[in-house]
Parts: sequence; C-alpha cells; structure tokens
Amino acid sequence: MLKVHVKKSGNVAILCLRGRIIRGETAVLRNAMNSQAEAGAVMLDLGGVNTIDAHGLSVMLQLREEAETRGTEFRLVNVTKLVRRILEITRLDSVFEINSKPEILAGGCFGQVGPLRQLARCA
Repeated sequence: MLKVHVKKSGNVAILCLRGRIIRGETAVLRNAMNSQAEAGAVMLDLGGVNTIDAHGLSVMLQLREEAETRGTEFRLVNVTKLVRRILEITRLDSVFEINSKPEILAGGCFGQVGPLRQLARCA
C-alpha cells in the first residue's frame, strides 16, 4: 500500500512516499499531487518506495507533465537504488529531474535552501 505524507514550506511541497507505486495504489499519489496545485515546486521523495511498475512510472510521467503545464517545478529526490535502476533501464532518468538530498541542500534546489533543510527528511 502506498502512503503519502506532505511537507510544505512556502511554495515548496515535498511528497514523502512509502510503499509501492503500482497499479491500483496510485490514487493516493494523484490526490496528494492534485492538492498541491498552488505549489511553485513539488518534490517526490522516493526514499521509502520499494516497488514501482509500468503503471506507476506512467502516473509519475503524467504528474510531471501536469505540474509543468501549470508552471510548477517537479523533481524526484532520495531515489532508491532499485527505482534509480528502473529509471535508467527505461531511460526515464533523462526525463525526470533527479536530485539527492545533499545536492538539494548544497545547491539550493528551488532557490530555498533554508526551508529545505527543515524539510529534508521525510521520517
């Protein structure tokens, strides 16, 4: 079962995902993303994701496209080795913006280093 916990700071929303992004379990992700329509930036923290299938990848692509259409930055963060490998095999690693947490803190992802330090961990 996929669980989503949302952390917000200013116009940045981090969706902390835990579980499986698979067919039949993505509605909670779509609902959480839709509730962030006013966010200027959304990050999916995939550190707690243990499985993803083709449907899950498709949903993530749709969410990315919808976000970018409304002018919202969309990134993946804390990607597990398994999910990173799947993104590489499908070549979606060239489609998604993928950052590790240290890159975000050092590079000021979304231009908000301070708030992101507070949000950096999705416990």
